[in-house]
Amino acid sequence: MTRATSFYSTTVGKKLVMAVTGIILFLFIVGHLLGNLQIFMGPKRINDYAAFLKSTGELLWIVRGVLLIALILHIVAAVQVTLANWKARPQKYVMKKSIEADYASRTMVWTGPIIFLYLLFHLAMFTFLWTGPGYSHTDVYANVISAFQQWPIALIYIVAMLCLGFHLYHGLWSMFQTLGVNNPKINYGRRVFSVVFSVLITLGYISIPASVLLGIVK
Repeated sequence: MTRATSFYSTTVGKKLVMAVTGIILFLFIVGHLLGNLQIFMGPKRINDYAAFLKSTGELLWIVRGVLLIALILHIVAAVQVTLANWKARPQKYVMKKSIEADYASRTMVWTGPIIFLYLLFHLAMFTFLWTGPGYSHTDVYANVISAFQQWPIALIYIVAMLCLGFHLYHGLWSMFQTLGVNNPKINYGRRVFSVVFSVLITLGYISIPASVLLGIVK
């Protein structure tokens, strides 16, 4: 425990925690998207999927617990790394040259909090059903349609998913570097993978509110 604490106290330790928890969160994002895309298969398919998740009982809560711990560790490590960077460079550069690491850090500082705030809003609406026009506990399909037919809610979702896309791209790029996958021979492949993955995830999520607004899913 002492060695682990000492390692975490270093910047490398914090970045490793961010990378590992990032992998867990990325896997959830992919799985969540695949589940959500079932809305294009009709009400029965996605409602049956939602009912299946609820039927897993304790397993579902264990997964939620792991995700919550990963999210908290990810946020705490990210905040600590950001504050350490600001402390190490209290004064702005007289002439700032744009480099990859600085650009990634600046983007993460903004997209991270936006995604977190939207996550709270999203959970309140679709998981806990605290908001919304009388959402059903069993008809997920109708809930999604009712929500995204309101263009302000759809717009907020789309903006949040765009932020998620930028966050994923920079997060993947940084994660590979933290885990030691950093070689000039494969860096181009790293960049292509990060771009393609983040774009596909973003378009996949945005396709749902866009389809509802356009009347494709109704």
